[in-house]
Amino acid sequence: MAQSQSLNGKRVLLIIGGGIAAYKTLDLIRRLRERGASVRAIMTRAAQEFVTPLSVSSLTGEKVYTDLFDLTDEAEMGHIQLSRSADLIIAAPATADLMAKMAMGRADDLASTALLATDTPVLIAPAMNVRMWLHPATQRNIAQLKADGIAFIGPGEGDMACGEYGPGRMAEPLEILSAAEAMLGAGTGPLAGLKALVTSGPTHEPIDPVRYIANRSSGKQGHAIAAALARLGAETLLISGPVNLPDPLGVSTKHVETAREMLAACEAALPADIAVCAAAVADWRVDNEAGQKIKKEKGGLPQLSFTENPDILATLSKLNHSRPRLVIGFAAETENVIEHASAKRERKGCDWIVANDVSVDETGGGVMGGEENTIHLIRAEGREDWPRMAKSAAAEKLAHAIAQHFSLSDEGPRS
Repeated sequence: MAQSQSLNGKRVLLIIGGGIAAYKTLDLIRRLRERGASVRAIMTRAAQEFVTPLSVSSLTGEKVYTDLFDLTDEAEMGHIQLSRSADLIIAAPATADLMAKMAMGRADDLASTALLATDTPVLIAPAMNVRMWLHPATQRNIAQLKADGIAFIGPGEGDMACGEYGPGRMAEPLEILSAAEAMLGAGTGPLAGLKALVTSGPTHEPIDPVRYIANRSSGKQGHAIAAALARLGAETLLISGPVNLPDPLGVSTKHVETAREMLAACEAALPADIAVCAAAVADWRVDNEAGQKIKKEKGGLPQLSFTENPDILATLSKLNHSRPRLVIGFAAETENVIEHASAKRERKGCDWIVANDVSVDETGGGVMGGEENTIHLIRAEGREDWPRMAKSAAAEKLAHAIAQHFSLSDEGPRS
């Protein structure tokens, strides 16, 4: 399928900070240019230890700027003009040092000077060691930058090059791209004019005021799908259970806690053209929720009785007049993945089902909470088996499959 030119004519200034994540900016440049943007780059001195100016220049097709006091560059393209001529500035990776300079208003190199001498919107993609990210000084700087109107994408959570685990991984290029398109108001694409509804994350079903039942869902896949649909032009509403993720840029987000709240939010969002039910909704809830904390009694266990939660996927699939034109469910299975998912598609009445194996792997991890997914897309006409890929890449692939589906339809969007 042809790549959307959603950023055609837009000018991006990319500031590359010094960190191992700098290698991801090469893919980011490629994707920005695929979508029609022109890209100029500034590299800090530390960034040049990880990727070369020649590599960056080869991909941007432009000279790479590195030195604040290069008189030739000042004559041809002053550092103030360099930043102000852009429609958007992206700092990726935004290191702890670069963020600190931005928060304090320092301007001791070309990157920090360009960031200070601009009124252009700025998007930063932080990347650093988990301890650096969680340090009070960094958190103060984040708060200041947000107060100054700086937009953030990420960081993600996972294994790091330093061997630690936690928040601090730079967002993937597709996630940064999606945020950039949202900030630049790129409202065109193959899904323009269509309305999409996406559910994501777990639900929390209270037992008492301090305890609840939930599924092991991080919401990463659902959030990525919402961002990918918005990137292709769909007016997207994300209905999210409790997650530790930022709301995707360019997506309207409604936060809920329980399955009943999620269903009510879905019904209120109709009509819609597309519904992607990626949330891991708890199948059951207690029907005798306690108003006060249940105390632990010696020699006795609390008596809990359960009732079934509403089935959001089946409800949306079986609507008569306001059913979305394309309803997609998820089947998280630990055995007989294809067989169980195929049966679920028939039972629920949805059009497509996305099947994945969520069993714990030999490392003790798995799809739930992880950064990658292996998907089997099951439709009435057959099955596609996708290779293991980042959840952001899986989201883009699914969004393009949805766009292709609607390109073959002559129906207009629902009003």
